[in-house]
Amino acid sequence: MKNLTSKVALLATGLALSALSSCHETVAPKEAVAPKATRAADATAAFKAELALRWAPVHYQDTDVTGSHGLSGKADYLTAINYDGDWSGTNNWNNLPNYAAAAHGYYSVVETSTHWFVTYAFFHPRDWTDNPIAYNIDEHENDLEGLLAVVKKDGSTYGNLQAIVTVAHSDFYSFVPAGSPLQANQEDIDGTLSMESYNGALHPVTAQEAKGHGLKAYPYYQLNGDGIKYFPSATVAEVPANADDRDVKYKLADIFASGGLWDQRTNTALFTSAAGGFVKSYGNGGANAPWAWDDGNDVPGRGELATDPAKLVNSYFKNLGNFSLTYVDNKYKGI
Repeated sequence: MKNLTSKVALLATGLALSALSSCHETVAPKEAVAPKATRAADATAAFKAELALRWAPVHYQDTDVTGSHGLSGKADYLTAINYDGDWSGTNNWNNLPNYAAAAHGYYSVVETSTHWFVTYAFFHPRDWTDNPIAYNIDEHENDLEGLLAVVKKDGSTYGNLQAIVTVAHSDFYSFVPAGSPLQANQEDIDGTLSMESYNGALHPVTAQEAKGHGLKAYPYYQLNGDGIKYFPSATVAEVPANADDRDVKYKLADIFASGGLWDQRTNTALFTSAAGGFVKSYGNGGANAPWAWDDGNDVPGRGELATDPAKLVNSYFKNLGNFSLTYVDNKYKGI
């Protein structure tokens, strides 16, 4: 009986250990798998990054090496809004001599059933002049100008670029590539959009002025002597070797990334309000976030180039074909 009792006890112990082991093995894989909603969001964010990279411009930046406020051209370099390690808007002017201006460009993607609308924005810590008489009068801290790319869904992975609308100070300008069906509607088309092959695909070509950094399609702005030619990258943010460097990569940053620019809209150290005007400690005038860009002479309202691009495009262009005004993805509007 003793041996039989021992065998029964050993058998019971073995079954209990087996059950515990089996239970542990079924729990661990469940803990390692991300929730389905998170996986879907990650996939969507990854595609948006690919789409933004696909249509990101090859970008010319004119530079000016005269005047002490231009820092030998550095004040015209593209960089991140938090290039100095913080999200404060009141130290960007003064910190520029002391930090590297690693190249960045910001983007957001808004979607309807027929189109993707990709907003791009480029930041400079200084909007400046080399005229001492105009110091502090015709200058300001923080400068952000950019463009909207209008991409029609055509069954291909990344669609077909049909137009861009650019921001040059307080005015918008529209450009269409050769072969685009779009025609002028309530606003004139301001020129033909140049395209350049980069990494095996055609990209729009844009340019910004020195000092004030208005942005148009190239060559409606172009280099006036010295200048930098920037190329888009998903991962690399390069610092120009000098003010006449023609091969510099800029890193794309998602406006809607966690902790990114959209999340900073309530940061009173960066914006005067969530409406999107930058704070500053120097100069007369200011700049706005994409959700506050405005052309006061045009029909779309303040910020709608980024927040309601379908409305803007429907106003600017005709011969749009199948065109939806209903968003399936628009984080500016909580969709």
